[in-house]
Amino acid sequence: MSPESADADATQRVRALAEAALERKAQNAVALDVRELTSFADAFLLLTGTSDRHVRSVADSVIEAAKAAGARPLGIEGEDESRWILIDLGDVVVHVFQEEAREFYDLDRLWQDAPLIDLAAA
Repeated sequence: MSPESADADATQRVRALAEAALERKAQNAVALDVRELTSFADAFLLLTGTSDRHVRSVADSVIEAAKAAGARPLGIEGEDESRWILIDLGDVVVHVFQEEAREFYDLDRLWQDAPLIDLAAA
């Protein structure tokens, strides 16, 4: 697989995962292309939920969408507290936060040099 093909795959995957999350009413969806900034992922998807239950629901939707596309999570962290659930899918890492946790950890600012992936192009 060429690098361009792998890039397109990660972009399509992050768009499909965002669509699944938005169907569960996730808020403030931001997708970042982190290929040039880190070696452990191609894209981050940042999402916000309104409560513990909503964060879990959004995370479950993302996991279901990934599995339906043939991807199994390599790791899932934070399910016990549901303030911040991280889903590692290898090339895409999904972060589902409650608003307070998203503001506190501020990954949007930490990774501000990453180009945005247009989720509307899905």
